[in-house]
Amino acid sequence: MTALVECVPNFSEGRDPEVIRAITAAIEEVADVMLLDVDPGKATNRTVITFVGPPEPVLEAAVRAAKRGAELIDMRKHKGEHPRFGALDVCPLVPVSGITMDETVVLARRLAERLANEVGLSIYCYEKAALHPSRQNLADVREGEYEGLAARLAKPEHKPDFGPATFNEKSGATAVGARDFLVAYNVNLNTTSTRRANAIAFDVREKGREKLDPDTMKPLKDASGQPVWEPGSLQKVKGIGWFIEEYGVAQVSLNLTDISVTPMHVAFDECCKKADARGIRVTGSELVGLVPMRAMLDAGRYFLKKQKRSTGVSDDELIKIAVKSLGLDDLYPFVKEDKIVELAIEKKRGVAKKRLIDRTLRAFVEETASESPAPGGGSIAATVGAFGAALATMVANLSSHKRGWDKRWEEFSDHADRAKESYAELLRLVDLDTDAFNRVMDAFGMPRGTDAEKAARKRAIQDGTFEAAKVPLQVMRVALASMETIGKMAEIGNPASVSDAGVGALCARTAVLGAHLNVKINCSSLEDKERARPLLEEAQRIEEEAVALERAILETVAKKI
Repeated sequence: MTALVECVPNFSEGRDPEVIRAITAAIEEVADVMLLDVDPGKATNRTVITFVGPPEPVLEAAVRAAKRGAELIDMRKHKGEHPRFGALDVCPLVPVSGITMDETVVLARRLAERLANEVGLSIYCYEKAALHPSRQNLADVREGEYEGLAARLAKPEHKPDFGPATFNEKSGATAVGARDFLVAYNVNLNTTSTRRANAIAFDVREKGREKLDPDTMKPLKDASGQPVWEPGSLQKVKGIGWFIEEYGVAQVSLNLTDISVTPMHVAFDECCKKADARGIRVTGSELVGLVPMRAMLDAGRYFLKKQKRSTGVSDDELIKIAVKSLGLDDLYPFVKEDKIVELAIEKKRGVAKKRLIDRTLRAFVEETASESPAPGGGSIAATVGAFGAALATMVANLSSHKRGWDKRWEEFSDHADRAKESYAELLRLVDLDTDAFNRVMDAFGMPRGTDAEKAARKRAIQDGTFEAAKVPLQVMRVALASMETIGKMAEIGNPASVSDAGVGALCARTAVLGAHLNVKINCSSLEDKERARPLLEEAQRIEEEAVALERAILETVAKKI
């Protein structure tokens, strides 16, 4: 898998479009880097930029953007609602795919060193890239903000990790980190009061608020003279309240630093609860930058479960439910291809234009009918299997919503979820089968002028053929697994849809038998028969199970009809 890293630099300029364009242009100059999102804020006077790419191009783009920002942004003139201490305020790296967090930490420290050496910035490493435990928390690193930076730099304990320890009036300092996906998330309120927004933020954020002496109403101090804090209700959440003049509303501005601990939908509901206790209503919310797909899908499932509805619906439907439930279109339209990381990457790559599964049904059929050898039987087997699993999902969803079966909604929702996993995997395999075939064809096209070239070509053909045999075998596995749910739906599902379960069984068995033919034809081209033997044995076993299951399911269907 190609290593992909996300970089999310935050620049202290959100009002001058020319400066923002100049910075993003520096990023786009670097080959293989995809600029996914540019999110300027006038009230915060801050722009959050998101781009992804392989590690080395990402580092180069970050350095070029930092140089441009240092040239064009003057912190002596900066005013804004958001905490900040530098022109390039923070620059975190996030592992997306094909790279570990440990590798991302090494990358972040290399970036920190380059920004110090090539741009002359004072750099503090934070989060997982921190070189000192006391610098893991960004709030601690940025304490005192730009206005207090000169005094902090004068103290030895605040010496930067890289770069000059002297105060740069124009550029300030920069925090460079490695972290998991951080979701910058603002909750909109029906008030203009910053004080009330802050109160809600203090209610929910992990740090909470300073405890007050009930008699004097002054902050309590512990034995060492430090403030005593009363924690908020949500872990791994940072937050403040502010007023956004461009929208005329106050917001609770949250950083969700670990969405596996506190996901977006939990933060939203908790803000609703705390706001209601203060006589304030939440009107919606806003994503700053991008969000991982899983956060949107989890939110969609969460709100469907609250409604006691099946969660085994399409990803598009889950996203729509999440957007409406969280009010993500409250301030402006929510465009999923621009705000969800995986979809934004696909949009930049133009993936949807290339994938078979994103074509119209007519275009897919006509491409299959053309003289091109791909897509062929393997992709069609996966497609038929996907239809079978989709029919099982449909029956489960209809059963979940059947009048009089209200108490069984969760049972059928679980079946729908399992069947959805099957059709989603089979859809992925539609294109994977064609890709595997094309790789074998590419191997046949390799040069064969010398003995070394002939040997390399032969090895590539054999390895490619082996991999091409594994794809239809996976189709067989998934199609067989889907038959468990198909059988259940024939047995206990909505009686009015039992024929749909029967058609699903026919599709699943066809997928298994069709994919088996592709396993056989690829294995027949392998010279190493021992390498092929386990694949052929497993494929034969799966076919026998699928044929038996289809017969049993159709008997059940026939009895019910």
